[in-house]
Amino acid sequence: MKIIIINGPNINLLGKRETEIYGNQSFDDYFNLLQKEYHSIELEQFQSNIEGELIDKIQEVGYTYDGIILNAAAYTHTSIGIGDAVKAITTPVVEVHISNTFSREEFRHTSYISPNAKGVILGFGLKSYKLAIQSF
Repeated sequence: MKIIIINGPNINLLGKRETEIYGNQSFDDYFNLLQKEYHSIELEQFQSNIEGELIDKIQEVGYTYDGIILNAAAYTHTSIGIGDAVKAITTPVVEVHISNTFSREEFRHTSYISPNAKGVILGFGLKSYKLAIQSF
């Protein structure tokens, strides 16, 4: 099984930014733990702060991978393009958020990804990624 985690803007700052919301662990450190735990799954990760690069990656892997775990971060609530990319591909996508977006600002209550995602997991901290892997 081949799964990629695609992370959007500011996920590269995990462990440094808003630790009261996102925790103290970097995503790279967490990803290393996931790789050890799920050693029978080919896990990859990709992160970009640039919307077009996220769309390009979704299109690149969206017909050949077994699953995509997508945390588009703030682009979740603003990017029709990312939502359209998810709609266009055949690989199932699980939308993930570290925080419970519904307990935050009103603009975070809308997702352009959810309507075309296999499922949505949010609010469980970094464990949200683990739950997404298990869903595949």
